[in-house]
Amino acid sequence: MAYYYPEPSRTFGEYLLVPGYSSSENIPDAVSLKTPLVKYRKGQEECPLTMNIPMISAIMQSVSGEKLAVALAKQGGVSFIYGSQSIEDEAAMVARVKDYKKGFVTSDSNLSPENTLADVLALKAKTGHSTIAITEDGSANGVLVGLVTSRDYRVSRMSTDIKVKDFMTPMSKLVTAPASTTLKEANDIIWDNKINALPIVDDNGCLKYIVFRKDYDSHKENVNELLDANKSYVVGAGINTRDYETRIPALIEAGADVLCIDSSEGYSEWQSRTLKWVREKYGNTVKVGAGNVVDRDGFRFLAEAGADFVKIGIGGGSICITRETKGIGRGQATAVIEVAKARDEYFRETGIYVPICSDGGIVHDYHITLALAMGADFVMLGRYFARFEESPTNKVRINGNTMKEYWGEGSNRARNWQRYDLGGSAKLTFEEGVDSYVPYAGPLADGVQTTLYKVKSTMCNCGCNSIPELQEKAKLTVVSSTSIVEGGSHDVVLHSSTGRPE
Repeated sequence: MAYYYPEPSRTFGEYLLVPGYSSSENIPDAVSLKTPLVKYRKGQEECPLTMNIPMISAIMQSVSGEKLAVALAKQGGVSFIYGSQSIEDEAAMVARVKDYKKGFVTSDSNLSPENTLADVLALKAKTGHSTIAITEDGSANGVLVGLVTSRDYRVSRMSTDIKVKDFMTPMSKLVTAPASTTLKEANDIIWDNKINALPIVDDNGCLKYIVFRKDYDSHKENVNELLDANKSYVVGAGINTRDYETRIPALIEAGADVLCIDSSEGYSEWQSRTLKWVREKYGNTVKVGAGNVVDRDGFRFLAEAGADFVKIGIGGGSICITRETKGIGRGQATAVIEVAKARDEYFRETGIYVPICSDGGIVHDYHITLALAMGADFVMLGRYFARFEESPTNKVRINGNTMKEYWGEGSNRARNWQRYDLGGSAKLTFEEGVDSYVPYAGPLADGVQTTLYKVKSTMCNCGCNSIPELQEKAKLTVVSSTSIVEGGSHDVVLHSSTGRPE
């Protein structure tokens, strides 16, 4: 006879935190959000890889590209470059993150001299950037021949079919600097020459980076930025259980600090095979997370197989339709609570602390605090990060609103059969994700800082100044549907969007 759980599975929206005693020391500025990313012998050694904030980005085409990886590392978290691409392309993305130099921007707005003003306008509309590098071949690292900025053309007085070479600022009139230039030297050149952008070129005249005047203030050290021993940004990468024997070596060679098996269901022989191969080849030097699971058995299986962290969640993502199509999954809150108990049980037995990650089910910022209070060491977010400027998707206008594209790895658009395959045909038989849009939310830094201030504020209400303290002291209560309604605005007439009464 099938096993029936005595209690229903619950989501984060069905819980609230009950305030605890707050002392004068419980202020947001005093809260530490440091959290372990990989397993270690707690109480006996330091965790070899710790994050400064409890946030990682989802292993998704529409979320985790190189720009978002750099932006999130600056805030103290880790991005996992998506694995649903060729081994060469993923490794190249990882390498570019590791090679990133603070303040030195790889140009993403590039044209050739033979392009036209119409191309300039289209590219500016697409990227939002007014400075366009003109290279011989139109690539980001081609031989630099000029720059185009908004001061080089007037749409009202010029034909849109005029070629770029006829109105660009040519190389002979540009101030440039060699590849050996430091950031301080670059900023001095910018200020001394009263320019807004300084191209950095190599000995062959090829464009390497651009340093912008407007970025000067952002070059100051971020106290939370996550760096490796070589002062490069920490970055993760997604792998699958099919081509790991060739993908993993390439990613390690590119500099990936941590890997994660990207799968819709982790309680499988495929994942144990992958982890066994990693341990036999690399020992414990390569850090690999695994998942996803939703119960004690799944956690124990992956922990004993050698996972460095375990991801929790099946079917709770905003673009995931696994529960609809397959009828499998579990409410995210219930899953986190059970796996957290299993994690603590495993630690008592072995002395090894295996961090757990809540993946999916985060709708509101306070759900992050709930996930942490329930035992998660950090959360993985897809929709949340897809909204920001640095995600790899295009901005589009939908009904007058600026949106960004967002699709699931189980969607036909992603065609990520490695993630969902069960060992049979290499084609995507049916979809487990949708193609959608999310409201554009501006720069990642602004959004993350606001979210984490909310998390810290709530922790202070609970009398806690660290994540371990929150997990020890938190008091949670299940709320009724009526309580949920009560928690929002009610029994009032809201102002319209103009700020005036209707």
